[in-house]
Amino acid sequence: MELHDENPFKIRSYQSALISLERGDQDIMSLSEEELAKIQGVGKSMVDAILQLRETDTFPFLEELLAKTPEGILEVLQIKGLGPKKVKTLWLELGITSTHELMEACQSGKVAKIKGFGEKTQHTIIENLEFKASNSGKWLYADIEEIIGQLKETFQALAPEADLAVVGDFARQMEIITEAEFLLASDELASVKSNIKAMDSIEWILLESGPRTLRGKMQEIDLRVSIHFCSKADFLWKKLSLVAAPLHLEGHVDEKETIAQKLQKKDYSSEEEFFSINSLQFIPAEMREGYGEIELAKENKIPELLTDRHLKGILHNHSTYSDGKHSLRQMAEYCRELGYEYLGISDHSKTAFYAGGLTEDQITKQHQEIDALNKEMAPFRIFKGIESDILSDGKLDYADDVLASFDFIVASVHSILNMDIKRATNRLITAIENPYTTILGHPTGRLLLRRQGYPIDHKAIIDACAANNVVIEINANPWRLDLDWRWVRYAMDQGVMLSINPDAHAMEGYADMKYGVLVGRKGGLTKEMTLNAMSADQIKAYFYSRLEKIKVKK
Repeated sequence: MELHDENPFKIRSYQSALISLERGDQDIMSLSEEELAKIQGVGKSMVDAILQLRETDTFPFLEELLAKTPEGILEVLQIKGLGPKKVKTLWLELGITSTHELMEACQSGKVAKIKGFGEKTQHTIIENLEFKASNSGKWLYADIEEIIGQLKETFQALAPEADLAVVGDFARQMEIITEAEFLLASDELASVKSNIKAMDSIEWILLESGPRTLRGKMQEIDLRVSIHFCSKADFLWKKLSLVAAPLHLEGHVDEKETIAQKLQKKDYSSEEEFFSINSLQFIPAEMREGYGEIELAKENKIPELLTDRHLKGILHNHSTYSDGKHSLRQMAEYCRELGYEYLGISDHSKTAFYAGGLTEDQITKQHQEIDALNKEMAPFRIFKGIESDILSDGKLDYADDVLASFDFIVASVHSILNMDIKRATNRLITAIENPYTTILGHPTGRLLLRRQGYPIDHKAIIDACAANNVVIEINANPWRLDLDWRWVRYAMDQGVMLSINPDAHAMEGYADMKYGVLVGRKGGLTKEMTLNAMSADQIKAYFYSRLEKIKVKK
């Protein structure tokens, strides 16, 4: 609608309806016409559109807009930093109707010459196009999890007597997956291969395949698939080889031999025995990355890793007080139903006006509701938090007396993301040094496969957190998973605790906790170094102690 200069009031009516529908709990596809009409912001035209969507998966006004929009324009609209107005300008002035044409226009310097663009915008567009292209065929672990599970079931059904395992990046629970990789062992490989080749859901690419590997691509989604074949006798050593990252395989067990060389000896009957006979502590599959885990295993220093059952509460969550879908009560009751002891609510702060950030008056109202719910729901407890925006100079966006009213503060950057490493690092360190900062939220601001995070000096940030007793978040949202797992061990070595936070904007968001645990485990995270592995009483004492120290200093 914005692309085609529709009436601004009409656009706002759609935006208003969308907000109301997203915040509601009801399934709009099951509501009657009368029930739909009662929803705030949903007028007759919106009701008609929903009813038509229910019947046909589309509606006339959408089809009308799509009919006059070149297909490639929809792809251009997905490029970060290009809103509908800029896309329309590119379309009308340069005839750009695809990302390919956009890249050519940028490389030839044509985009920079358009009024309102310039060299800097042109350079940013090129960077974003390159970033998008580099992520083609890549998937978030969470988004591909179910599909890989279904593929495994299908292959097992086609070869019921075979030994089958998921290997590669997915087996190590990497945050981004580029290929669904399997190992299949059978003593009847010829017939098994024939059955698998007959699948119509995968286009097998025989030119890239070989006698022991089938490679292809799924028909419906952009996902590469590989199946490695071996005899049953070779299944164990092949599995160990294909699960591990190349750097892990290259790691030396002793002065003479690497992991890969030891594996080829086949003098073991289980994974546990392989590590045992080579004088190594067992290394969990997710840690077999070549990031120092072999040295730890030699010294028997791989700790007991964090599991879901260790977590006692959920911090960093949003309610309808800001941009969440569910009320404070709903978020708390569902958290309790899941078996947790406490909920940390941390709605957006006032600078995030676009997300309904809380004013001082709204904070008072929310705290009153929390006090009432805590009396009603005891021993379950709701802790008063806020996700306070880190401003451009590193300050938090409330006065100290307001910050002092919270049990904990999650300090996060949400604006002015185009920083160089020096500015970003200094900005975060200033926030870390604020005595009220309890947790540093999503440290790099990255959105995996969508946007790169701003560059930071991770060591300097972690060292500052150590010096100021600030916890670092592992944001469990599958798009973030930030702090990156590669920095978990360094943080723990410096004595910095981590907190697995879902950044949930709805009750369903609590399910993301498991992805935070997965990446924490990859970095070697333990229960002892995880903030929300504390019980409700322990974390209450932790928050209280921090606030008391601030009062003493003042």
